[in-house]
Amino acid sequence: MPFKSIIHDLKGELGRISRKGKSRSLRVVQDSLVCINAFKQSYWANMPYELLRDVLMRIEASEVTWPTRKTVVSCAGVCRNWREIMKEIVKTPEISGNLTFPISLKQPGPRDSLLQCYIKRSCNNQTYYLYLGLYQFSNEDGKFLLAARKCRRPTCTDYIISLNADDVSKGSNTYIGKLRSNFLGTKFEIYDSQPPNVGAKVTKSCSTRLMNAKQISPRVPTGSYPIAHISYELNVLGSRGPRRMQCIMDAIPTSSSELEGVAPMQTEFLHSNLDTFPSLPFFRSKSSRTKSSQFGPLSSLRDGMLVLKNKAPRWHEQLQCWCLNFNGRVTVASVKNFQLVAFAENVVVRQEQQENVILQFGKVGNDVFTMDYQYPISAFQAFAICLSSFDTKIACE
Repeated sequence: MPFKSIIHDLKGELGRISRKGKSRSLRVVQDSLVCINAFKQSYWANMPYELLRDVLMRIEASEVTWPTRKTVVSCAGVCRNWREIMKEIVKTPEISGNLTFPISLKQPGPRDSLLQCYIKRSCNNQTYYLYLGLYQFSNEDGKFLLAARKCRRPTCTDYIISLNADDVSKGSNTYIGKLRSNFLGTKFEIYDSQPPNVGAKVTKSCSTRLMNAKQISPRVPTGSYPIAHISYELNVLGSRGPRRMQCIMDAIPTSSSELEGVAPMQTEFLHSNLDTFPSLPFFRSKSSRTKSSQFGPLSSLRDGMLVLKNKAPRWHEQLQCWCLNFNGRVTVASVKNFQLVAFAENVVVRQEQQENVILQFGKVGNDVFTMDYQYPISAFQAFAICLSSFDTKIACE
């Protein structure tokens, strides 16, 4: 059978399974399982490994953009063998420039270009939605990536970040991290739900989070690993002047911003179970914090971490406003707009490094903002940094 016919047949089979699985009704789920079992019993199950790998490689190479790239995800969901093959074939965002699997959101972006995304704000329920831009000049019909919900507390504000737009809570099994601010909204910390690298220290050592009651393990232990600190400086011009911000990326070394630098990368989500943590209590407990102050002075942190600072805007005499070159990606003036570049104190930074924008964020319409990022930060980290710009800053404005 010619390769084109084989690939067309495979896409058809996966499409039928995908359509069956869109509904959550018991009957449709049963039909989906029947389709999958029939699929496994077809000639695909007996196809030689080398031939199957070649077919899957061709599919991955042909479906490079969303929404057609969902076929690649469907292939990974057929069985364990297919999933292992697809994990080998699909390259990380750093190399491919694509966001394919959910773990891609925790991996550094492409090196040579900015990955274009946009954020939609819902003021009614204090929720923010991150989408991958599918078209260069359009912020509609994007691929959903992440959602965050604002939770006000007496002394701070939390932004809970989830992979599920319909279940944005810390008790969800799709919770991946959070952003926390101090009372004044001038200092923030980004927490990851799993260690960003080997040896990372957890700040919540004795906490559990409740999972959906329908899960096999209804309670799964989780940690909060600090991965970044964000600070905003006092603005003497108030709301009329540009903000000054600094991000210290705890888990990313300074060298990662160089030409051949390497940033740490997560390869899979950790699915914990209670058997792994026998000493933890089987109930929701209050978190135990470390002895160090949660929002201590940033200058006391270890050296060698990547520091990002906002690119200083220039005053435009004719327009009578502060301006930055967003290359057409930002169209509405706002104090929230910023561009972040690598900064190294007491180190001579090359001119191209100073001009290399790692993250840019800006307004393009009512409750719509663009977010473009690249190596060495991930979509999750970029999204959390941008959320800090939304928060009210009592001491700065």
